[in-house]
Amino acid sequence: MDEKLLIELITKYKNLGIDKQIDYDKFYLYSIITHSTAIEGSTVTEIENQLLFDQGISASGRSMNEQLMNLDLKAAYEKAVVYAKEHRGISVEILKKLAGILMRNTGSEYNTSLGSFSSAKGDLRLLNVSAGFEGKSYLNYSKIPAALDDFCQWLNDARKTYTDTLSLYKMSFDAHYKLVTIHPWADGNGRMARLLMNMLQFEAGLIPSIIKKENKVKYIESLIQTRESGNLEIFSNFMFEEHISNLKERIANYELSSAEDAPVNVPVKISSRQASIIDLIRIDSSVTTDDLARKIHVSSKTVKRDIAYLKQQGILLREGSDKKGS
Repeated sequence: MDEKLLIELITKYKNLGIDKQIDYDKFYLYSIITHSTAIEGSTVTEIENQLLFDQGISASGRSMNEQLMNLDLKAAYEKAVVYAKEHRGISVEILKKLAGILMRNTGSEYNTSLGSFSSAKGDLRLLNVSAGFEGKSYLNYSKIPAALDDFCQWLNDARKTYTDTLSLYKMSFDAHYKLVTIHPWADGNGRMARLLMNMLQFEAGLIPSIIKKENKVKYIESLIQTRESGNLEIFSNFMFEEHISNLKERIANYELSSAEDAPVNVPVKISSRQASIIDLIRIDSSVTTDDLARKIHVSSKTVKRDIAYLKQQGILLREGSDKKGS
C-alpha cells in the first residue's frame, strides 16, 4: 500500500473542496449504501435510491425486499452517524441495536432447540453458520457473547490509542474484518461490518471507505485469504487500495466537471423532478424520454416539457440527431 499516495490524495480531495459541496454528505452516504447492499445482491442503483430516499418513489423492476434492504441500511447509517458524533463507547448492545435497525424489515424469526431469536431485532444467533467455502464454519454460536465483549474492549481501547490518519483507517479495517469473522448474526453481518467501519471513520473525520460492487469478488477473496492465513495485512491492504482507487476516481470526476472550459453555471431554479432527469442523463446521455418517464414515474409529455425548459436555461444541450444523438 502506497501510504504517501493515500495522504496526497486525501489532501488534494480536501483542498479541492470536494467534501464541501452542497449535499455532499447525503449523496456520499447514498453511494456507500448502494454499493454495500449491491454486494449482498441488491440491484437498486444510486439514482433509484436517491428517488426512493428523497421522494419515496419505488424503482420499477426492483423487488420490495431489495428496496427495504436499502431503506433499512439508510436508517442504520443515520443512527450510526449520531453515535459517531456522540463518540459513544462501542458496546454489544449498541451493535445489536444497529443490527436490528439494519434488518428491521428483512430479518427473520428463528426457532431452535435453545430458543427463538430474531435477526429483525438484532438478536445474536443461536445456531452455527457455514462460512460458505471448504465446509468451514464461523465461530460457534456459544462463543459469540464472549467474543463480542472482547471485540468491544479491543475496539474501545484502539479508539483511544490511534490518532493519525493511517492508523485510524487501519483500525476501522481491522474492526470490519474482526466483526464479520465473529459473524454474530444470522444475517446482515457484511453490512454491519461495513457500517461499523464507516461509523469509526465518521467519528475520526475521515473520508469514508466504499467497497465498489464491481470489486465484490476481490473483497470476498481478501476476507477468505485473511481468515485462512491469519494475516490482517491482506484485508487492510485490499481496503487501502480500494480507498485509493475511489479517491482517484472522485477527484478525476470533480476536476473534469469543473474544467476551465466548462460552461459557466448560472443559478437556475429547477424542480426535484428536473434534478432527477439531469442525474439520469449524467449516467446515460443517450437515454430516451420514454426511459426517463418510466424511471421517474411521469408521462413522456412531462419529461419533454422539462427537457425543453432545461435546454432553454442552458443546462442541457442535445448533440447529434434525435435517433443517434445524445
